[in-house]
Amino acid sequence: MYSKYIAGMEIELKIYRGYANEQQIIVFGHVFKKNSLSQYDLQGRRLRHAYAVMRMFKINTLGNVSVTLKFGGYDIRTKTSEDGYFRFALPYFESLQSGWHTCRVSAAIDGTTVEQPGEFIKPYPGEYGLISDIDDTFLVSHSSSFFKKLYVLLTRNVNKRKIFEGVVRHYNLLSLAGRNKETGKNAFFYVSSSEWNLYNFIESFAHLHHMPKAVLKLKSIKTGLGDFLFTGGGSHDHKFHKIKHLLEFYPELKFILLGDDSQKDPFIYERIVKIFPAMVKAIYIRSTSSKYRPKVEEVLANIQSMNVEICYFKDSSIAIRHSEEIGLISKTENHGA
Repeated sequence: MYSKYIAGMEIELKIYRGYANEQQIIVFGHVFKKNSLSQYDLQGRRLRHAYAVMRMFKINTLGNVSVTLKFGGYDIRTKTSEDGYFRFALPYFESLQSGWHTCRVSAAIDGTTVEQPGEFIKPYPGEYGLISDIDDTFLVSHSSSFFKKLYVLLTRNVNKRKIFEGVVRHYNLLSLAGRNKETGKNAFFYVSSSEWNLYNFIESFAHLHHMPKAVLKLKSIKTGLGDFLFTGGGSHDHKFHKIKHLLEFYPELKFILLGDDSQKDPFIYERIVKIFPAMVKAIYIRSTSSKYRPKVEEVLANIQSMNVEICYFKDSSIAIRHSEEIGLISKTENHGA
């Protein structure tokens, strides 16, 4: 059953950052009933913020809605799936410069059309692509503690949430790994078990802290009020498939994977390396609890035996030093950042 809509209903079109290679452009997003996401105050005080977060998970997606993508003379149409999601995979063989590009996406219901700009990145030629987890990799989330995670989610607005010290410097240095500022920056992808409901929050947090601009790949959207209790939980297998897709999409790049030990990242990355042993240059895993260390050290040792550089760290200064030692960044770049 597709989500119901009525004539004259106002709709909201949410377009996420997309990505492209030499042959294809990927653009995706959701269509909701109006006021589902964009009107929420991410900077409100505790009760107001808690209410906003819960409302993010009480949304009405719209299925079977006509959606059109316009870019470079192309005009193609699809329809949303039952959960309001749409995805364009546009074959594109024209000359396309590296960097960020804009497109136009529109959604139409009963003669009413909503149009929004979208954007996508074609990575600059070079060596590396960066794939990072979010929760407890750069955003302090307490994923291993159910009640503490919920408390922070409900009581800390985007201005109050914490980022790990040194992570912004490390990520911005890695954005220049193998290149200089005149030849563009490496493409970043943030792949997380957080749901699409939290896209605006994550995007705002990353922008606030001057993190590298990135494409986000999140988990299937939730549409029930109680779903926020289990946000970021359940199976993390979708992260494996999204990362696998990115490595298949960019076979010319080597990748640097960043994660933490609280949500299976080392085990997911091990599966990736076994399939793409020549495409992963380095893996960085943030230590969040000593209880994970024995199993994580074991799996990381196995990854290292496949000639992948490994750094298991608690403080980002250690990760930065490791990146210097293996030649991803220079000491001159680090001191000048």
